[in-house]
Amino acid sequence: MSPNKTHTHILCDHCGDMCSGNGITLEEKVFCCEGCKSVYLILNEYNLCTYYSLNDRPGKSQKNNIRRDKYAFLDDPEIAQKLIQFTGNQQTHVTFYLPQMHCSSCLWLLENIRKVNPAIISSRVNFSQKEIFLTFDTTQTSLRDIVETLTRIGYEPHLSMEDITEAQIQSSNKKGWYKVGLAGFCFANIMMLSIPDYFSENHAIEPLIGKTFSTLILGLSIPVITYCASDFFVNAWQGLKTKYLNIDVPIALALLITFGRSLYEIISGTGTGYLDSMSGIVFFMLVGRILQDRTYRTISFDRDFRSFFPIAVNVIRNDKIKSVPVSEIKKNDILQIHHQELIPADAILSKGNAEIDYSFVTGESLPVTINIGEIIYAGGKQMGGAIELLVVKQVSQSYLTNLWNKDHYQTEQPGSNSFIDLLSKHFTYIILAIAGIAGGYWWWQGEIHLMWNAFTTILIVACPCALLLAANFTSGNILRILSRNKLYLKNASVIESLAKIDTIVFDKTGTLTQNIKLSVRYEGHLLSRQLKMQIASVLLHSNHPLSKAVLTYIDMTEVTLAENLKIIDHKGIEAWIDDHHFKIGSPSFVGTDLTTKNGSQVCISMDGQYTGTFTVSNAYRLGISSLFQSLKSKFTLALISGDNASEHPYLQEKMGADSELLFNQSPLEKLAYINYLQDNKKANVLMIGDGLNDAGALKASRVGLAVCDDDNNFTPAADGIIHASKVSILDHIMNYVRSGKQIILFSFGISILYNIIGLYFAVQGTLAPVIAAILMPASSISIILITYGLSQWMAKKYKLI
Repeated sequence: MSPNKTHTHILCDHCGDMCSGNGITLEEKVFCCEGCKSVYLILNEYNLCTYYSLNDRPGKSQKNNIRRDKYAFLDDPEIAQKLIQFTGNQQTHVTFYLPQMHCSSCLWLLENIRKVNPAIISSRVNFSQKEIFLTFDTTQTSLRDIVETLTRIGYEPHLSMEDITEAQIQSSNKKGWYKVGLAGFCFANIMMLSIPDYFSENHAIEPLIGKTFSTLILGLSIPVITYCASDFFVNAWQGLKTKYLNIDVPIALALLITFGRSLYEIISGTGTGYLDSMSGIVFFMLVGRILQDRTYRTISFDRDFRSFFPIAVNVIRNDKIKSVPVSEIKKNDILQIHHQELIPADAILSKGNAEIDYSFVTGESLPVTINIGEIIYAGGKQMGGAIELLVVKQVSQSYLTNLWNKDHYQTEQPGSNSFIDLLSKHFTYIILAIAGIAGGYWWWQGEIHLMWNAFTTILIVACPCALLLAANFTSGNILRILSRNKLYLKNASVIESLAKIDTIVFDKTGTLTQNIKLSVRYEGHLLSRQLKMQIASVLLHSNHPLSKAVLTYIDMTEVTLAENLKIIDHKGIEAWIDDHHFKIGSPSFVGTDLTTKNGSQVCISMDGQYTGTFTVSNAYRLGISSLFQSLKSKFTLALISGDNASEHPYLQEKMGADSELLFNQSPLEKLAYINYLQDNKKANVLMIGDGLNDAGALKASRVGLAVCDDDNNFTPAADGIIHASKVSILDHIMNYVRSGKQIILFSFGISILYNIIGLYFAVQGTLAPVIAAILMPASSISIILITYGLSQWMAKKYKLI
């Protein structure tokens, strides 16, 4: 762009995007595209412009126009029925996932959508899950009309092939919450019923009242031990069956001993037992587990190809266009594919100009131009206008489906022992030794009663519940803080795996680079306005992505007539402009000996004289250079990309001379490299990628993180999903998750102090229920406060909050 050219940035009043030129004006409003203007007109027509007053420019860009018949497939009763939850009495219920939902303006508009379509009886929004539940009158409207209504106002529902399959959306953990609620209820009431016994002198309580209270306490404790604590017993049994002593084994043992000892004392009338302490610790452990096992219902970590495919596609049969479910596409069908639509099956181009974006499948950053008669593989996205394709393979046999279902990708990484389980194992052996020594001592003294008292109370007071609490609450807090930074982990065990990482492998396209934006720089003779106009006049006739990138860069709307135009495939274009002969293309085509450096080159010559070069490269995400600078001192870095090696020198400089960079890698080669690092070099690998070509590598690595540009972008199966804008703070994230182990150990150390106090009484066989009732909650509450405080402090230290 010429240095003296200035721009006044005008923001769209609907979505906030920058408008080109002066934008599209309507009264006092300015819009970036006709789509945004149309949404405004609809809202204005139905007096819904309060939408704009609740938040500043709350809409989403509508630059990608939705074609009129896109949702014609919803007129098919068979497809519609699979999306509908209930229909009857002229009413139909349906729930849609709306990824565009992000603010109070969205909430207000969607709650008032019946003003746009009166056939909608009611609408209810679940903002946290980005879902809208609609009830509509089937005599006045249809499912297709409802979807089109949402789309017209800028909230196109996310519909995929997965929505009409048998696979069900993950349900919330209601059972876990029931257990927490019941345990809390029983714990509170048992504590209340135990208070008279705590403070009565010499247990001088009315016998009938005491017996009644003891019976009620026993009755309340039974659902706690049999239902609320059932997961601990199940997990312990599963561990024992595989000859593995996990943390649930000593906890289950302590709960059984506590309940058995208490049951004996209540029935024999020799005491009231420790059921209050047992119920309390079960309650706190369940709360910690619920916090740790939080899920993100709007995110899928185990997607397959059906999540990527549309529900239906246009098929031309008997000279008529019909929407057909993707699963019913047959060989020799003719498909009609429009702009920004996915090719669902391997097919041959029969009509139209195809510019296919394979970035998700192969990692190639630039769209590929396909000629008529050449094959287009499933998974590519058409970036040009409408095309027609002749199907050569069914969906189930396509390149994309086979790539996803490769047997190589099904190999699971062997898990390693959790340090929590290892620590609890050693701790359990120590406690058993102490209990055995104390019991043996009292047996040698002839005090059989004190022997059993000492042995059982030591196991009761010193069970590793505190370790489990520390782990659960620390992990829960870390998951919460990471989610605030748009990193969503599949479960808490991923935190521990992340803390062990010593090697980080990056994909390039879509991970380090921005998916759409290209960076262009020019070197050569001065780009005068006249020269820019002449260059634009030539490149206007080329559909090559590099030509389009240069056209965008020089930003010329005025062109002149090009004569004797000649396009040479894979080389360049030449033409006469204003009596000057221009050649634009590769260095060899133009006649220069320039070598490719940090990008693809578009060279220009005029009348046989070299004029200049546009270097087109990927636009890297902000902060990537400083990220590499921070990581390379602590981790081994590598890059594996399906893209070409044009930017190898730049990346080598940023990542360090010791980093291994591999380009033009197929999905299987990426997988083989990860396996090589882990099997031969014994590395703990974190793989970060965004496309289907990364699916095998993500699955095989110790931890796989999938990168997405928005919360609903399709991502392959992974251990976590990180928003693209947060890749640059990966160094802070890695430091933070490594601090989790120190927080757990420190919290456990604090709980040991409580155990020492309890053991002092327990080894003497004199641990009273009131002491246990004080120590157990005090220890639990201390751990909760310490883990929360330290998690917050560490998050501030590493600039995550």
